[in-house]
Amino acid sequence: MPAVRKYRRETSEISCCLKYLLFTSNVVIWMAALLVLAIGIWAWTEKDMFRNISKLTFIALDPAFVLIILGTITFMLGFMGSVGALRENTCLLGAYAIFLSVLLLSEIGFCGLAFVLKDKGWIKDQATEGLRAFIKHYREDPDQQNLIDWIQEDWLQCCGIDGPKDWDSNNYFNCSSIAIGSREACGVPFSCCRRRPQEVIKNKQCGYDVRKEGYHGELSKIIYEKGCVQSGEEWIEHNLIIISTAAIGVMFFQILGICFAQNLRADIYTQKSKWH
Repeated sequence: MPAVRKYRRETSEISCCLKYLLFTSNVVIWMAALLVLAIGIWAWTEKDMFRNISKLTFIALDPAFVLIILGTITFMLGFMGSVGALRENTCLLGAYAIFLSVLLLSEIGFCGLAFVLKDKGWIKDQATEGLRAFIKHYREDPDQQNLIDWIQEDWLQCCGIDGPKDWDSNNYFNCSSIAIGSREACGVPFSCCRRRPQEVIKNKQCGYDVRKEGYHGELSKIIYEKGCVQSGEEWIEHNLIIISTAAIGVMFFQILGICFAQNLRADIYTQKSKWH
């Protein structure tokens, strides 16, 4: 009877659970980033910004541009993590870990800087300058217009930087624009108006003439009189625990991703050394 030859199968040192957990999570990130990137490119295409580069004076405040940058960075991150894990590519996994580490250190640095400068007015000054640019160019970019309308109406329930008077810096709402026939002169955008009970369709003309002298009506019942900077400060104070928890949660998952990538790389190196 011939002897049965037994072959010993080499067992892999690579954790399949770790590998596919890293792969699956980064595929989700990859697909979400692709969606964000597509929305940003679509928004820029709708505004024809690819042909009108001269309009990019306030590019950092362009929501579509922010979506493109955010989508691109996240897309690269998800690509390196998912492909690196699936193909057991140590170079991609190393780049993924470095990329995540740089993001993590940047976030920690930003949080530390914000904490140090919170009493020196730096953050408030940056928010003020951003809102001032939004107000000045309100009618020039539909994305910026929609963003400040959302801030004033839905998020903070506010009007202007320090109050409704700040809308005087916009050519359409400036009181002197009455001379050129602007119907919005000495008014505010509809997003400054308080929503009335049972109101289904927003009255787009509710802010007309509210800053004119001798305006008939109780202003506080018609529009928000508090500025968005003060409302933003109050919102942060009321939601500080939620914001801190969210920030810590994001950093925790980033640290977890770095550890997973490094452990997987170590397993791959160990396996390769056994083969050789």
